[in-house]
Amino acid sequence: MKHPYFFGYGSLVNRRTHVFTPCHRARVTGWRRAWCATVSRPQAFLTAIPDAGAETLGLIAPVPNDDWAALDAREEGYGRHDATAQVVHEAGEVSRIAVYSIAEEHRLPSSTEHPILLSYLDVVIQGFAAEYGAEGARGFFDTTAGWETPILNDRDAPLYPRAQTLTGDERALVDEGLARLGCRVLTERPSARRA
Repeated sequence: MKHPYFFGYGSLVNRRTHVFTPCHRARVTGWRRAWCATVSRPQAFLTAIPDAGAETLGLIAPVPNDDWAALDAREEGYGRHDATAQVVHEAGEVSRIAVYSIAEEHRLPSSTEHPILLSYLDVVIQGFAAEYGAEGARGFFDTTAGWETPILNDRDAPLYPRAQTLTGDERALVDEGLARLGCRVLTERPSARRA
């Protein structure tokens, strides 16, 4: 029986953060990954953006109980797009594969008001390292846009609800990528500086 799947390109790649199963490594063409701020969230999150020349690595996972409405509620703020013909995978037959994307009209310019949480980035890189090795983790940095968005270093007190403990090698991959791209890292929350 065919089941619907969705394509994960960020924290979903880290199998420690969810119970979706079975997951399969996959890549999607025609979409690129970017950091995005919105009015509905206090920090930047990843989104997929249409780009005809792009190819993005990730995982596909089955829609729980084939219930798109429940998954749409979990992915609040994102729109669902059919990407079945654009995803290469080894899952066998699937009825549909969707990719979630924040609509352009809901995106905000990058700012210190909506930073990237380092604890979130840590989770994403840990997942890419597990699935695609160190080169795959480095490739995440190279194939993701929006690095002008400041990074909030919350490792000591993670704000990301699915934060994970990284190994020294995993942490080094994250720190190396941020240094290579010249990312701005904040040591305190923007609200703390205004007080």
